Amino acid sequence: MRRISQRLIAAIVLSIGIVAAAVGTSYGQDKIVRIGYQKYGKLVLLKSKGTLEPKLAAAGYKVVWTEFPSGPPLLEALNVGAVDFGNTGEAPPIFAQAAGAPIQYVAYEPPAPKGEAILVPKESPLKSVADLKGKRVAFNKGSNVHYLLVKALEKAGLKYSEVEPVFLAPADARAAFERGAVDAWVIWDPFQAAAEAATGARTLADGSGVVANYQFYFSSRKFLGDNPEIVDIVLAELSTIDDWAKGDIYAVAEQLAPAIGLSVPVVEVALKRQAYGIKPITDSVVADQQQVADTFFALGLIPKSINISEVARKSGS
Repeated sequence: MRRISQRLIAAIVLSIGIVAAAVGTSYGQDKIVRIGYQKYGKLVLLKSKGTLEPKLAAAGYKVVWTEFPSGPPLLEALNVGAVDFGNTGEAPPIFAQAAGAPIQYVAYEPPAPKGEAILVPKESPLKSVADLKGKRVAFNKGSNVHYLLVKALEKAGLKYSEVEPVFLAPADARAAFERGAVDAWVIWDPFQAAAEAATGARTLADGSGVVANYQFYFSSRKFLGDNPEIVDIVLAELSTIDDWAKGDIYAVAEQLAPAIGLSVPVVEVALKRQAYGIKPITDSVVADQQQVADTFFALGLIPKSINISEVARKSGS
């Protein structure tokens, strides 16, 4: 994990610098909550709606928003103290906790197994996950789709060691996929929906019957300990945004599409595969997440066994 962190740290230096500059020059000594978000998801909607800022202002806080390309660098930023709150899928926090990052799970979204998939080109001869044996498979290391690949291979009777992983961020993976440099691409929405629409990519398998594909919300341990009421305000506003989103998916697609550079119909497809509901962490969810951690440890992908319950803020706590 240390090697992964060293590679990722370079990718977030600019974001950390932006956060530091914003804190240092714009807000002086005011209280700040620094939120890390990705290009797609509920936090993007919350940012664009602008409803969080007045609620936090009433509590004496201002917000600094920083965008990240995926979950691993966002949690790396949380690890080094540049972010107080953010969200990722189920795999990045496993790697982060194993590396000693001071994360605390504070909420989750229900499973969305169709929101990630193993794709192959339209004319590919590959017909099933079993056909991936010996093939080059692109995916973002340490992300949700890393776990999807592991479990899909297992279900098909293959070992993880029987494919050739090609670790690429989504944009680079899309380019490699389109030029035929890899045989398959494991990816999440909205990149998944975009590839399907633009290239006719076929799905070998999505998460259905294989993985849950949770989304989690996190705070740093220190920020949660010092400011539990601020975390609760953020989660309450997220729940309000979530209620709006699930009730008007087309409006959400219209709002998100320009920001992420995709058409409204493509974003609609992705949103319909998403889950809705911002929920407190439960014992059942912790148990599911522990299974992810144990799988990665058994494969030697993380350096030590970890205990998810130690970093989970459960309902009522």
